[in-house]
Amino acid sequence: MGASQEEKRGFEPAAGDGPAVHGGSDARAGEVRTAFEGMLQIRRLTRAGRVDPEGAPAPWELHRPLRAVALALEAAGIPASAVGPSGERIATGYRVCEGEASGSVRVEWAGPPGSGAAHEEEEALAGCAAVLRRLGWTALLYRGPRRRRFLEVEPSPAARP
Repeated sequence: MGASQEEKRGFEPAAGDGPAVHGGSDARAGEVRTAFEGMLQIRRLTRAGRVDPEGAPAPWELHRPLRAVALALEAAGIPASAVGPSGERIATGYRVCEGEASGSVRVEWAGPPGSGAAHEEEEALAGCAAVLRRLGWTALLYRGPRRRRFLEVEPSPAARP
């Protein structure tokens, strides 16, 4: 029996623009836990001697901030948004994409039309920001077009080389 497409690619954290991930499944939960623990281990090894080696992104995270932020949010149990086969949004949750500045990430709260995502976004994004700040990211809340809120996320000054 051949390996599935996901096994061939390896683990990818949910960024909110792909198919729905089944966060409740034991297999997915195990993959997320393993990836997150690996990220923390890399932090400990690359930031040894620091007061809080887990409290700031590791160098690899600075080169792949979108992946690191998505992993942190998924590991915290925050649901990711998702799109269906036709590109329509089918689930409400975080959406992670490239930010405006180099090395920054934008986190939005997205959902299908009529889902109430716009009404949930302030509280939901506050939860996302709290998770990211604990992990050494600076997360600032802004209002964009149509008064929709979003987070602009970048490494804290302590993480920069």
